[in-house]
Amino acid sequence: MKKICFYFQVHQPYRLKKYRFFNLGKDHFYFDDFLNRMVLERIAENSYIPMNSLLLDLINQYGDKVKVSFSISGTAIEQFEEYTPSVLDSFVQLSKTKNVEYLAETYSHSLASLKDQDEFYSQVKKHTELVKEKFGTTPTAFRNTELIYSDHIGELVSNLGFNIMLTEGSKNILGWKSPNYLYSNPIKQRVKLLLRNYRLSDDIAFRFPNREWCEYPLDAEKYLSWLRLEQGEVINLFMDYETFGEHIKAENGIFEFMRALIAGIISDPDMELATPTQVANDCQSMGLMFVPHPISWADEERDLSAWLGNDLQNEAFNKLYALRQYVIQANDSGLDRVWQIMQESDHFYYMCTKWFQDGQVHSYFNPFDSPYEAFMNYMNVLSDFEIELKKNNINIKY
Repeated sequence: MKKICFYFQVHQPYRLKKYRFFNLGKDHFYFDDFLNRMVLERIAENSYIPMNSLLLDLINQYGDKVKVSFSISGTAIEQFEEYTPSVLDSFVQLSKTKNVEYLAETYSHSLASLKDQDEFYSQVKKHTELVKEKFGTTPTAFRNTELIYSDHIGELVSNLGFNIMLTEGSKNILGWKSPNYLYSNPIKQRVKLLLRNYRLSDDIAFRFPNREWCEYPLDAEKYLSWLRLEQGEVINLFMDYETFGEHIKAENGIFEFMRALIAGIISDPDMELATPTQVANDCQSMGLMFVPHPISWADEERDLSAWLGNDLQNEAFNKLYALRQYVIQANDSGLDRVWQIMQESDHFYYMCTKWFQDGQVHSYFNPFDSPYEAFMNYMNVLSDFEIELKKNNINIKY
């Protein structure tokens, strides 16, 4: 049967407070606790709690025929514990059903795979341990931050013991090939790649509420007909979990759509729901997928430009990772925690200077009025963090 693989990204960053030049050397608390709590409580009420409840209802109704997968960043789990413990409890409930697969990723949803191999390894191991602690399961599949992938990153992931990885089914790498099959990393051929069907995924994640879309309104039966027409062994539907109830409000009918869609897949004799590990175990690779340069699921380009596409982002990124050796040398748990949070990809996303359609998406997530304000704020925090490092008798050289 054709396998339908739902994967949901769950991540919430620690947003920085407005940190001015005059705070340097005086104020060493960098985070906007009020904003972080407010945003998380809103999303919990609108999205996480109702969607987790919907999935649990479906599992109770259909048993092990319901299969979905998540990756939840370490920083999201930390905030669940602090601000919305009921959300974490609901994810634990889902885990206990054995119908849900939890994937490994970087602990702080970072871009470490692009810059520092040792830091990448450290974060993935830390996240894996956290997933095991909270959900009682050891991840067997991996998704990198924002589906960022290249042949080299696949090799790094293989070195960590993972043989399954998720990434984007980008036209740039697929050419005439279909995303609806498994492929393999050319360096470590045991690593199987699940490629996101971006068209069908975005039909839900972006186009569903758009009244100007030619397919509006989208109902479950229409979408099921598209799944039936799609050629291939597996259709990978990957999206942000906040799609449900936050990005697309409940009044648009998104919860009713998902309930009917999952029920429709289960009742169809030619389709079944599957987790990434089940897909990798049941399907054979159709061949090697060569990805010499990193790709992602962001924006039209499906590249790194959302985070590292301008001079502001690259200056901040390079300065941040130049401090890693000094953070290790300091051996201070408080400084290490700040270092981890400063690596969140979101901080660099806020500095993006794209315009037009992608720019509208970026502005939705940005707590700053402009990318330049985001950059200056981040660099001020990083400068004070450097001052704190130096208090440990560390001589920082660039």
